[in-house]
Amino acid sequence: MRKAKVLLHNKPAGILSETEEGFMFLYDSIYLDNNDSEPVSLTLPKRNKPYISKMMFPFFDGLIPEGWLLDIAEKNWKIDARDRMGLLLACCRDCIGAVSIIDDSNPE
Repeated sequence: MRKAKVLLHNKPAGILSETEEGFMFLYDSIYLDNNDSEPVSLTLPKRNKPYISKMMFPFFDGLIPEGWLLDIAEKNWKIDARDRMGLLLACCRDCIGAVSIIDDSNPE
């Protein structure tokens, strides 16, 4: 199972996991306790319960590059365009905007 830390403004906001059934996003409890913290997306409001989907959540899928940049990612890292989690982990560590995705599959 692959996992990613989701950072918002460089603060840990939650964990995105790829499961056998699809995907799960769960907000970090400390992040939820902070009244000043924002939701990662308007489509993923802050809550204690995990979000579960058979497909990659549209917000996270939207972070993945498209067009010629996707072609470069596929060729350089040999990642299939259908491997949305692989592309997210490889390409979205330093996204434009407030969200960053950090591979957490093998935490040290």
